Amino acid sequence: MTDRRLAIDAWESLFRAQHEVFHEISGDFDDELGQAEYDVLLTVTRGPEMTARLRDVTANMLISQPSVSRLVDRMVSRGLLTKCADPDDRRGSLVTATDAGAAVFRRVASAHGKAIAERMSPLDDTELAQLRDLTAKLRRRPASA
Repeated sequence: MTDRRLAIDAWESLFRAQHEVFHEISGDFDDELGQAEYDVLLTVTRGPEMTARLRDVTANMLISQPSVSRLVDRMVSRGLLTKCADPDDRRGSLVTATDAGAAVFRRVASAHGKAIAERMSPLDDTELAQLRDLTAKLRRRPASA
């Protein structure tokens, strides 16, 4: 049986660490690409031909489906994404990163990746792998190597 006090202490530590790290790296985003837009482009650019179903984008976001739809529409109007009907699911949509969207994503991702690596540098590779695996377990998802 899990020690309740230890579980609470671990949760509080995880929550505070996430909050502090998030606050430190939030400066990586600017007027050209905000954090939510970065998150959308992260999902989209990882898809085949830099395309993802809108429902997959929504599933990866921490905001509601209507908010994701409005965000995507704003990104389309800014030329970062295109959006079309999903030929395999008439109720769904596909979003694709434009060349401009992919370019701004790569620029921000490079700086953001450096900031994350620097902030995580107190942990060695073994500890980073353990952290990844433990957080995946908490999320009830298999860790990816």
